[in-house]
Amino acid sequence: MRAVVIDKPGDIDVGDVPDPAPGPGDVVVAVHACGICGTDLHVVDGEFSLAKYPVVPGHEFAGEVVEVGKHVKGVGVGAMVTADPNQPCGRCRPCREGHENLCEEFRAMGITIPGACAEYVAVPYWLARPLPQGFDMSVGALVEPLSCVVHGYDLIRTRLGDHFLIYGAGTMGLMLVALAQRVGAVSVTVVEPHHQRRQLARSFGASTVVASSVELGDERFNIVIDASGVVPVVEDALGHVQRGGTYLQFGVAPADAKAQFSPYRLYNDETSYVGSMAVLHSFDRARDLAVELDLGLSRLVTDTLPLGSYAKALEQVRAGSGLKVQVAPKEA
Repeated sequence: MRAVVIDKPGDIDVGDVPDPAPGPGDVVVAVHACGICGTDLHVVDGEFSLAKYPVVPGHEFAGEVVEVGKHVKGVGVGAMVTADPNQPCGRCRPCREGHENLCEEFRAMGITIPGACAEYVAVPYWLARPLPQGFDMSVGALVEPLSCVVHGYDLIRTRLGDHFLIYGAGTMGLMLVALAQRVGAVSVTVVEPHHQRRQLARSFGASTVVASSVELGDERFNIVIDASGVVPVVEDALGHVQRGGTYLQFGVAPADAKAQFSPYRLYNDETSYVGSMAVLHSFDRARDLAVELDLGLSRLVTDTLPLGSYAKALEQVRAGSGLKVQVAPKEA
């Protein structure tokens, strides 16, 4: 089969590799859509310390089951599925305490084990989630990032009538906007410098959109979320949290980045500072949200390229061109 292989940081190849054979509890999926995100950039650039090379990237995907292992239950050939890419050990202390996303023996598709930027990928059947026949596979591949958003909202205390401020209207920021009212927001303000993304933010439910936080003056909000991972943005966002409010660090900053904040304000304002990392007990709910509600997620997919154009797709993500860029390894 054809697959993308990152042999080492900066070394990307698209070529032939052996087809995956299903283990007793695995299903083999013909990948119809696989998204590219910032994590993939970190893996390619050698900035993700847990990555193991060589590796086939890709952890946001959907496709059709074409082969099943002998112990697989409830998933048959021909089923359309997406899958949780994380495979915690279940034995370490974080796993035993319910924090499987912080597993000390971290295993994840596209990072430490083969991912879905390939024509086929093997997945433990218990991590596969069914999608309706005829469902848009590009939206199916968005279930994983949506599950990250669900987990982020799981971590913070929101109330009906809260006022939200979200920095960044990329794919993740727009998903945060799309679910904000469902977790209690009475208003959602978005800070986004790009004109087209500001327009999209309104269509996803933002009540106010501004190009710069300068337009906010000294206004503060119950819930402030950074979806950019940019240090100056983070420092600015911290200044807009209302006393007794909550700040969620959702965007991924470089591992060595440093941001300044006021310990006195943290103390005096009783601010809750929360970090959200990946997926935790949220994949099934994200699947249901994507399938059962009209969230308009298909608007997030702006570019679909063939597998052989992975390097080009990666550069589009790096340049911030469009929103969600996907590759289509196995056309439906």
